[in-house]
Amino acid sequence: MTTIEVKTRIKQYQIKIVADGLQQLGSLVTAVWQPSQVAVVTDSNVGVHYAQLVTDELTAAGFKVLVLTIPAGESSKSWQQVQLLIEQLSAAHFSRSDGILALGGGVVGDLAGFVASIYMRGIGLIQVPTSLLAQVDSSVGGKTAIDLPTGKNLVGSFYQPDLVIIDPTTLTTLPPRILAEGYGEVVKCAALVGGDFWQALQPISGVAAILPAAPALIAASVAFKAQIVMADEQEQGQRQRLNLGHTIGHAVELLANGQLMHGEAVAIGLVQVCRLFAAHDLAPASLVTTIKSRLMAVGLPTELPTELPAVSQQAVVAVMQHDKKVHGAALTWVYLTAIGQPQLFPVAIKDLNDWLATLW
Repeated sequence: MTTIEVKTRIKQYQIKIVADGLQQLGSLVTAVWQPSQVAVVTDSNVGVHYAQLVTDELTAAGFKVLVLTIPAGESSKSWQQVQLLIEQLSAAHFSRSDGILALGGGVVGDLAGFVASIYMRGIGLIQVPTSLLAQVDSSVGGKTAIDLPTGKNLVGSFYQPDLVIIDPTTLTTLPPRILAEGYGEVVKCAALVGGDFWQALQPISGVAAILPAAPALIAASVAFKAQIVMADEQEQGQRQRLNLGHTIGHAVELLANGQLMHGEAVAIGLVQVCRLFAAHDLAPASLVTTIKSRLMAVGLPTELPTELPAVSQQAVVAVMQHDKKVHGAALTWVYLTAIGQPQLFPVAIKDLNDWLATLW
């Protein structure tokens, strides 16, 4: 078991990376919660594999368990699902002494975390991420969110969990495409950190090679992100660097309307931001090849999906104007001058069209 301590301004908790952690869930949860009601929020894909095991573990530990299953997919990060979950909690007489256990990928974690943060002004939350993407990214840091038609994650809160339990063995049930998309976020973290973390990616070729390396890659990603979160919980400074690849990635993901997964869009964003800043003579062109090779090694996309009519330069610029990194009249970009050397750079909203022209 690997334990990473997180201490923010208002909360201290642990992230536990535990092989076969779901089989130990009862003892792990009772270490932080007294037996009470627990709503296990999962989705229609994950629940088939793990909902019964988790229910049995929690019941044996003395908890009363309510399983709430949402449809799998990004479309569940909606006001409709928030209202439905809150109504189900209320109907089951959940109180402030009860809690939510988020069992699933990033969508489940974001949605369940947001509901936990607003139901009765906040109830207990434990994150149990089951996808690589969620294990290295969305379950760590306390960000919760739902989407709006104008953009991803535009409504949400900062709400730290009481515990995060990461069981790498859950990755064995993931389809190759979902495993690969999570690796896109690993590449992002490694590119930000550099050094041994970046070097650890070099032998990985093919999706199957991710699984044996996963425990070490998860631990490195989580340790890095936890360090950033402790220094900048509410994304006022250095935490913005975690958005490397996301400025273009989020826009492309939204416009692709379900045809690209989050990690795939981030992979595209990573390569394109390197290309963009190289074109403006702010970064070396060699970074494009360096980043691209690590992503293509597991089959991730790296080029803008211009074959999709909705993904036009004009549409991307329009989406970017709703980006959370817009401050005043400028959008803050995260880019690299070298592996392990992230920088921030503001671009005026009025200049975005010209700024992005080199990519089309």
